[in-house]
Amino acid sequence: MTTPSASPQPEALLAAVLAANETTTNPRLRTILAATIRHLHALALEVELTPDELQTGLDFLVAIGQATGPRKHEGILLADILGLATLVQLSNARDAVAAGGTEPALVGPFWRAHQPLRANGAKVCSDDTPGAPLQVRGRVTSLDGTPLAGARVETWQASPDGLYENQDESQRDMNLRARFETDAEGRFWFDSVRPAGYPVPTDGPCGKLLAAQRRNVMRPAHLHFIVAAEGHKVLATQFFDAEDPHVHEDVVFGAVGSLVRHFDSDGRGGYVLNVDLRVEPGETHLPHCPLP
Repeated sequence: MTTPSASPQPEALLAAVLAANETTTNPRLRTILAATIRHLHALALEVELTPDELQTGLDFLVAIGQATGPRKHEGILLADILGLATLVQLSNARDAVAAGGTEPALVGPFWRAHQPLRANGAKVCSDDTPGAPLQVRGRVTSLDGTPLAGARVETWQASPDGLYENQDESQRDMNLRARFETDAEGRFWFDSVRPAGYPVPTDGPCGKLLAAQRRNVMRPAHLHFIVAAEGHKVLATQFFDAEDPHVHEDVVFGAVGSLVRHFDSDGRGGYVLNVDLRVEPGETHLPHCPLP
């Protein structure tokens, strides 16, 4: 196939670039690239992008990669603060949520591979972890309410100091992280501490972007969950503390709908959180884990 010569006219230039993309072998990649090309060209024309601004944007993308490492994934953080990650999660789960499934939330940049398998009823935090006790009681079911035995449930959270264990040298390795298997009735349960909200990392290019936007940088207190059950799509979600002052201004736009919960008092100075995780039948495919 011969690619048409470029033209100084924007419409002709776009047509030439799209024609060049037609040789892309993978049909899904070809579709995504075509849409990306159209939107990028439209963006440049709409804002009358200058060469210096284009270079600044390219340098920003390079800085995103350079800021990514074993403690954080700056690229995931960028998708989060732009609302893209939440949009993709909600869009892909639209039918499941309409059928009564649990609303998804972004995985985020702090999920770690090889989180320890613990027995139901275990304590996921070390004895020296501060904070009010929190009992988490959960159940995994299919959309029709059938309990799912043997489902894999991963959970992780920040400490009451607002730091995940891989960010905080004072916490032991894998503190406040665990993997569970549901029992015959689809249940799992564990003891933890009530989490706190925290600012997203602002020491990289995403922090500079948030500062330029003069935006809130806080995430409301929450617990992460990933559920993988045979014959069902994987659910990644979070549950948010309704009493957190930032619950309605989550910097990554994730605190939506029924995911905002009240932590009930246990009458002894601690709290209880009950969660139902309803997952959609389909192919079981775990998302990419950003941290080792």
